[in-house]
Amino acid sequence: MRRVPLTTSLAAVAAAVAVLTGCSSPTPMDRVEPTGGEERGSGAAEQESSSGEPEPDPEPAELAEYYGQQLDWQECGARECATVTVPVDYAEPAGETIELAVQRRSADGESLGSLVINPGGPGGSGLEMLTTVDQMFSGDLLARYDVVAFDPRGVGESAPVDCVSDAELDELRAADYEMDTQQGIADFRADARRIAEGCAAGSGPVLRHIDTRSAARDMDVLRASLGEDDLDYLGYSYGTLLGSVYAETFPGRVGRMVLDGAMDPSLTASEISRDQAEAFEQALRAYVEDCQAGPQCPLDGDVEDGMEQIRTLLDLAGEDPLPTADGRELTAPLALSGILTALYNVGNWPVLTSALEQAIGQSDGSQLMFLADFQAGRTEDGSYRDNSTEANWAINCLDHPVRGNLEQWRSEAEDLAEAAPTFGPSLSYGDLLCEPWSVDGDGVEGPVQAAGAAPILVVGTTGDPATPYRWSESLTEQLASGTLLTYEGEGHTAYGSSNACVTEAVDAYLIDGVVPEDGTMC
Repeated sequence: MRRVPLTTSLAAVAAAVAVLTGCSSPTPMDRVEPTGGEERGSGAAEQESSSGEPEPDPEPAELAEYYGQQLDWQECGARECATVTVPVDYAEPAGETIELAVQRRSADGESLGSLVINPGGPGGSGLEMLTTVDQMFSGDLLARYDVVAFDPRGVGESAPVDCVSDAELDELRAADYEMDTQQGIADFRADARRIAEGCAAGSGPVLRHIDTRSAARDMDVLRASLGEDDLDYLGYSYGTLLGSVYAETFPGRVGRMVLDGAMDPSLTASEISRDQAEAFEQALRAYVEDCQAGPQCPLDGDVEDGMEQIRTLLDLAGEDPLPTADGRELTAPLALSGILTALYNVGNWPVLTSALEQAIGQSDGSQLMFLADFQAGRTEDGSYRDNSTEANWAINCLDHPVRGNLEQWRSEAEDLAEAAPTFGPSLSYGDLLCEPWSVDGDGVEGPVQAAGAAPILVVGTTGDPATPYRWSESLTEQLASGTLLTYEGEGHTAYGSSNACVTEAVDAYLIDGVVPEDGTMC
């Protein structure tokens, strides 16, 4: 039984996986007008002042120093840059502080205000995402909003965690563990300890406080520093978890919030792994069917035959890694990582076909290695452009405290392998990675309601491989003011990579406050 590189259950970054982009034709949709029209600052949980005008929820007095900041914007290329100061530990606001890196792309027209964005992860860089919004977002949206991105605490340029060297990360990503043997378990545990000890030694006090709840509180400080009464927000993938935790914590501060490719905050880490494994398996089947309908597919027979040929390739790479153009070897975990990466966006499917043809027909793993490196942020010179993998480890281990024991994890791994034979083994034993973690977090697991929040738009994709569609359904049901917009298609997340129907619905909501009818299909 093999694993992909040491990872926790979630690794989904919407903005970092678009090698190519595909769009579908537009579909009509119906919309309903919400109360309040285009008025800003109309959060449902606001109180009324003696004059009858809405009055926002009070900001914590002990955090007045942070909430009273004014950002000092400086030109940095085509964008503006600033930093916002937040406490390392919100329970000790007078203690140590960190600075979060913030950038802004000003509106092309008359601005409605700030739209804060997050690309996912956890570990995804908002600053990196900001470089892509001209291609992702519609011209109408870019004309009406100042798009504001930040690197969450522990990520990128915001007090980044540092756990291992680039060479060690190469080694860990390629590592293949035989988890049905005592030696495989021992090797896995040794590497998990190496990661935990490295994070503790290289990250400082922020390591204990890079959980999602703290990041959500940072977003409220950022909102105030931007001079906004409410938070307008567009979050993808893990960014939907960050957004839903924000809404639960600050319901009266929710403005226009879009959660695209939703996570279900009520799930445990093992439940997330199970659902993701099944969704990736489903996505791979959809890819194989599409590939076999084309003229140059290297996968013979029917869909089941094609799935088996991919698993055979992974088995062969496990026994005898494939050579690549840069001299490295493509191990089974790296090959699986490359395949997984391509499934995030339908536009990547032709790239995956070419990579599989090269691997199967020529015993050359170069293109699959490229895909795996692209997802991990590895550059041609062997360095990593960000700390997304390390931040992903650290944040997930805080958000999802370890549950169970080795016997239970073995049983779960067997169930996963049966339910999703291609991806199930690779998403097993997530708790084992966090087992030696020296930092205890409060966790983020549990349903959200965000009672009193303004309408929140959840966007789900029926064939999403990383955040299964049922998570969007579940989050919408949990949220007191949730509305579900569905894209019928494949790929991870929808706004900016699907069709005109989704674009029009999201734009109408963010720009004009028009909430789509719940259950609208695109």
